[in-house]
Amino acid sequence: MIVEPSLEASLIRAVVISLFTWRRAATDDPVDDDERFGWWGDSYPTIADDRIGSRLWLLRRVKLTAETQRDAEFYAREALQWLLDDQQVLEVEVLTERADSHRLNLRVILTVPSGARLQINSSQLWQVIYAV
Repeated sequence: MIVEPSLEASLIRAVVISLFTWRRAATDDPVDDDERFGWWGDSYPTIADDRIGSRLWLLRRVKLTAETQRDAEFYAREALQWLLDDQQVLEVEVLTERADSHRLNLRVILTVPSGARLQINSSQLWQVIYAV
């Protein structure tokens, strides 16, 4: 099955925003300084604990280890959970692959209500940012 082009574009845009917008760090997250970043609007959510973005930014200065890889997968799933909660998709899979000692590739696979699967690779996301 193929995902309808307009739905595909909307989901890719949603994934880009969800993964690459900096979610505010939790109080127990390790940060380099007192800056916790995040979108100011999350201070006043319409729905309790509703947050935009991901905490992937917390990994920007850490060594790439198996734990870092697990953290990246967790942060990505956390950022995309709203797609399930809002019933936009039936399933979200997050896969990571170490490309080398300094690079982690991220792949997201979404199952839409029709049953079709949409695969989004991290290398495609940068192309989408410039193409949209």
